[in-house]
Amino acid sequence: MKKILFIYPNLYAQIGFNYGISYISGLLKAHNIETHLLNINEKLGYPLDHERIKRDVLSIKPDIIGFSVLTNQFKYAMEMASHIKQYYSAPILFGGIHPTMDPHGTMIDKNVDVICIGEGEEAILELLQKGAPASIKNLGYRIDDKIILEPLRPFIDINKLPFKDYTIFDFQQMIDAKDGWVGLMASRGCPFRCTYCLNHKIMKLYKENGHLPKYYLRRYSVDQIIYEIEYILKHYKRVKMFIFNDDIFTFDKAWLKEFSEKYREVTNIGFVCNAHARIFDEDTAAYLKNAGCKIVKFGLESGSNRIRKNVLNRHMTNNDIENAFNIAHRFGLHTSAFVMIGLPHEKKEDMLETVKLLARIKPGRFRWSLFFPFIGTRAYDIAKEANQIDFKKIQELDNFTDDTCMDLGEEENLLVDKIKSQFCLFVNGYGNMDGKEKYLSLIKKIENMDRALWGREKEKIKAYVYEIDKEMKEKGLLYYTVKYNPFMGVRSDWEDDSLSS
Repeated sequence: MKKILFIYPNLYAQIGFNYGISYISGLLKAHNIETHLLNINEKLGYPLDHERIKRDVLSIKPDIIGFSVLTNQFKYAMEMASHIKQYYSAPILFGGIHPTMDPHGTMIDKNVDVICIGEGEEAILELLQKGAPASIKNLGYRIDDKIILEPLRPFIDINKLPFKDYTIFDFQQMIDAKDGWVGLMASRGCPFRCTYCLNHKIMKLYKENGHLPKYYLRRYSVDQIIYEIEYILKHYKRVKMFIFNDDIFTFDKAWLKEFSEKYREVTNIGFVCNAHARIFDEDTAAYLKNAGCKIVKFGLESGSNRIRKNVLNRHMTNNDIENAFNIAHRFGLHTSAFVMIGLPHEKKEDMLETVKLLARIKPGRFRWSLFFPFIGTRAYDIAKEANQIDFKKIQELDNFTDDTCMDLGEEENLLVDKIKSQFCLFVNGYGNMDGKEKYLSLIKKIENMDRALWGREKEKIKAYVYEIDKEMKEKGLLYYTVKYNPFMGVRSDWEDDSLSS
C-alpha cells in the first residue's frame, strides 16, 4: 500500500485546520492509499523539533512527503525539507498557496522535488498512483535543471469529493485548544478580485489554462454541510461554536434560505460567518438571525475610499458599509469588522479614516492586522512598484499582527505602530466615547510624539487608558477594549465570552 506523509507547518500563528489536507486525505484513503500528518504547531504540542520529525518520518516510511505551505511558513517548510533530505530519500512535494503563487521561486531550492499548483486532490492521487510527476496536470518538477510546469486541469466538482478526513488530525485536541470553535467551509472561491487576496491570481492561472472563471465559485449542497455538522457533533465533544471560513458565506440567498431552515433542525449551537457589505440586505440578515448566527463578519480593510478603490480593488462605499452594519444591528446580529493598516500608498489621513469609520459604525468587535504583500498578488506588485517593501523583514514575519514589512516613510511607519498598539484608544477617542474628549486628548499627545518619546511612553499610556476604561465601565458607558487576543477590540456591552475568537 502506498503511503503519503503530510507536514503542515503552522508555527507561531493561530491554530488552523487545513481543509486541503483533509480533502486530499479523504480522496486518497478512498483509493486505498495510507495517509499520515505531522501538524507542526507549538500550541498543539508539536514544536519545530527536527529530531522528533526524523523519528516520525523514519517510523512512517512514506513514499512521498507533502508539505502544505503558506507564505509566512515557507521558511520553516524549507528548513524541515532540508533536514529530511539528509536522512530520507522520498520525493518532497510542496503544495498550497505559496507554490501556487510563486512556483518558480519555490522550485529554486533542490530540496523541493515536486510542486502542486492550484487544487491538489486529483493531482496528488495521480502522482501516488503513477509514482512520477511527468505529464500530471497541476504539478511542477525538474528534468535535469529545467523546471517543468504542467498545465492545470479544470476545477474539481467539490460535491463529488469523498467526505473530508477529520481523523488525520487530532481534531478533539484542536477543538479544545480553540475553546470549542470548529471551522467549516461551505464553498470554494470568491466572486471578488481584491488585490491583496489570492483569488484573482488563481482565477488568472486557471483562465490562462482555458478554464472558464464561472466555475471558480462552487458551493457544497446544504445537505452535505448539514451531514458534516451532524458528523462532528456525533464524533467530537465540547463544540461551542461553528465558524464558516468561506470568503463570502452569504453570497447565494437561495442557498442561505435553505441552510437557515435546515441548520436549526440539527443543532442550536451558534455559528459565525463572513458577509460582504455591498450585498448585505434585510433578507440576508433575517436568514442569518433565524438560523442562529452569532457573529456576522465584514471585511472592510480600510475606511479610505481612495485606498479601497485604487489600491485594494474593494468596490464598496462607506455608505454601503454603514448601511450593512445598520441592518445587521437592527436584526440583533453581533458584528465584526476586519481592517488593515500599513497598506501601500497609505497616508495618515487614510489610517485615521479607518479609525473614524469604525467609530461611526460601532461594530460589536473589530479586528486589525498589518498589511502583508503576498507574492503573486497585485497588491504585492503595487507595494513593490512603490518601493515600500522591506524584503529583509518580509522573511522574518510569522504573522500579520506583531510587525509590518512595509516601509511607508517615517511618519506613516510611526503612526502604524501607534495605532496597532492602541487601536481601541484611537476608536474610542475619535468616536468621543467618553463625551469629555479624555480619550481624544490622549490621542493628540500620542500623535505628536516622535519615535523616541513614543518608545519611552508606550507602557505609561497603557496605564492611562486602563484608568479611563475603568471610569467608563463604572459609568456604564460604551467603549472598546482589547479582549480575547491582542488584535481585537470588543464593545463593552458584549458579555458572551463563549464568542472569543
